Amino acid sequence: MKQTFEVENVKCGGCANTLISSLKEEFGEVLVDLDVYPRKITLELEEEKREALKLKLRALGYPLSSDELSSLQKATTTAKSFVSCAIGKVNVATGKTD
Repeated sequence: MKQTFEVENVKCGGCANTLISSLKEEFGEVLVDLDVYPRKITLELEEEKREALKLKLRALGYPLSSDELSSLQKATTTAKSFVSCAIGKVNVATGKTD
């Protein structure tokens, strides 16, 4: 079933590229909407994979807006998102996009 989720810390095309390439193998095609805030991702997702998506997004630094995170978790995901964003930008610059 196609579902849309609001995600935090997504700032640019580098972030979007990281999400698309990092989620593709496990979750399939991901659309990232950079024209709205909070940013949204849309993908085909079965309910039993929802928790796995939530954990993967958090590991990348892009938690769901609905996640209840402690101050430390928020700071950690923000820091991770900077690294993920930089990797996404490098991949775009070097042509390693999916």
